[in-house]
Amino acid sequence: MPEPTSTAAGIATMAVAAASTTAVTAFGIPLGLRADLLVAGLFGGLVAIIVLDSVPSTGDTWRELVKTTLRRMSVAIASSVSAGYLTPLFMLLWAFPEPLQLCTAFIIGAFAQRMLVRVRGLVADDERKRPPFAPGAGDGGKP
Repeated sequence: MPEPTSTAAGIATMAVAAASTTAVTAFGIPLGLRADLLVAGLFGGLVAIIVLDSVPSTGDTWRELVKTTLRRMSVAIASSVSAGYLTPLFMLLWAFPEPLQLCTAFIIGAFAQRMLVRVRGLVADDERKRPPFAPGAGDGGKP
């Protein structure tokens, strides 16, 4: 029985596949983010900012323009990071086919601001329903 061998084409295919899915690292720490998902989410966030006017301008003074620009930049970055982390989760939960991955990242990036505002509201509502912390409440009131 002959030994299984790999061809040059098989090795080239594996090398290209490994190079196409690069992960993002910060300070030498792998973040688990794929660059293609980040870019798709960034463009989705930019479309939401430009077309849907998700971050409206607040005035015409220099100070207001700088504040609006910084808010828009932070929304675009948050959209990109949200798409980078949430796209694989959505793909896994709803069994989307692989070719829809960049489209899913774009849509998540476009609606990330609204999703994050809702999550923040849910967390704030949960915090309001929780009873206030009382010292000694966990130990039966003993000093």
